[in-house]
Amino acid sequence: MSQLKRLAGQTAVYGISSILGKTINFLLLPIYTAYLDKEALGSFTAIYAFIAFLNIVFTYGMETTYFRYATGKGLDPQKVFAQIQSLLITSSISLGAIIYLSADPIAFWLGYEGEAHLFRWVAWILAIDAVMAIPYAKLRKENKALTFAVTKLGNILLNVIFNVFFIVLCFHVWKGDIFSSLQPIVKSFYRSDWGVDYILLSNLLANALMLPLLFKLAGKFSFGIDKNFIQPMWHYAIPLLFMGLAGVTNEVFSRGLFEYLLPENFYEGLTSRQAGGVFGANFKLAIFMNLVIQAFKYAAEPFFFNQSTDKNSPELFARVMHAFVIFCSILMVMISVNLDILGALFLRGEGYDSGLFIVPVLLFGYLFLGIYFNLSIWFKLTDQTKFSFYITLAGAAITILVIFLLVPVWGYMGAALSTLACYLSMSVICYTYGQRFFPIPYQTGKAVFYLFLAFALSYFGFYLEFEIPVLQFILRNGLVIAFVIVVLFFEKENLQKLGISIKKKKP
Repeated sequence: MSQLKRLAGQTAVYGISSILGKTINFLLLPIYTAYLDKEALGSFTAIYAFIAFLNIVFTYGMETTYFRYATGKGLDPQKVFAQIQSLLITSSISLGAIIYLSADPIAFWLGYEGEAHLFRWVAWILAIDAVMAIPYAKLRKENKALTFAVTKLGNILLNVIFNVFFIVLCFHVWKGDIFSSLQPIVKSFYRSDWGVDYILLSNLLANALMLPLLFKLAGKFSFGIDKNFIQPMWHYAIPLLFMGLAGVTNEVFSRGLFEYLLPENFYEGLTSRQAGGVFGANFKLAIFMNLVIQAFKYAAEPFFFNQSTDKNSPELFARVMHAFVIFCSILMVMISVNLDILGALFLRGEGYDSGLFIVPVLLFGYLFLGIYFNLSIWFKLTDQTKFSFYITLAGAAITILVIFLLVPVWGYMGAALSTLACYLSMSVICYTYGQRFFPIPYQTGKAVFYLFLAFALSYFGFYLEFEIPVLQFILRNGLVIAFVIVVLFFEKENLQKLGISIKKKKP
């Protein structure tokens, strides 16, 4: 149990920082929905979906490759870091330059004529993000969870500060509501017609300010690319690129293409881009599940590689998966039954709560993304990353099929179902092949039972309504307690074993 405790401890550090960071960042949602119109929020939703997709292209699996070759191949970790970092710097500048120089046609193609500056800023954001990826991975590999967490929080705080400055403070000074003496200065640079522009600019400034600090924390390295040294890493990484693309394919197609696939006037009083803003705002509520998965990933990836040589690692991986499923299932029910409260807190603009009904589906989809991450360890440890390509193709095909078939018919729910269909199918395929090549004794029956019971309770609680708000709150959250009781009943034997294990360790 010591390994699980260590994993739990590091996940807690990453989790606390992620929760704090995402909570701070999430506070921007009420600002966006209050100060920006639905069209600006629709632009934000679409552009950041493409950024998420291109982030994977810019890093092309090199984070996982760094962990693999810096821990389990008998190579000098510092040389591995230097080579991969040099490669990423070179490729990021090259790819960034392509987007920067193509900003005008990209803006025209995506329907942002006259706003090419948005995509020039996107190019810089992507390049800086990619260059920072391996220094962040190095901190994780060296178990510097606290340093990692503090720098991540610093980046998020800077982003929030710039957003508040441009979108809130400058707006009120420009109108003359506050600090009227500063109005001439603010009017010299403030653009009242900018919306998503200030979101991108804030992101770019925050990243640029954090880059020197992160380089200093990661330590010095000699720039250079040894073709023979880097070649096997390249072959290992390229299939992971496709695996990474699978993780964001759904987001790109559901959020990035939503406005292009939704028929005009599908939702009364909303253009397709405005409806995309509503969808994107509700999509963000699924962040509560995503941040847990992200925290787990930060801690688990180096943990899995470090434990890979232990003969008991399959049993350990199975216990990790089971604990993950239980925790995330409880979280899904807890969030779903309280969506009315969360919606009132974070969706400040009028009409945004009309999309709350899709959030349980999105939470379920993200939960399967976390399961897929657990399952994918088999092809990373056996160096058969080519399977990520096959699984990606299947997931992408299902995503595209669902998006094109259901969004024109079901709107928000059609896009949400694409998330679930993509990650569920990828998990099933990965599990099937994984058990052939790297058998792990997962408690599959119990896990499936917990997952679908949690999903059923999530929607039952979401639609459970009473005239008395206090009674409604108690009964809805009673479903969370009921689910926990069911889990405790079925996990009685495991809990007893854990109790025996702890007692044996006492002096």
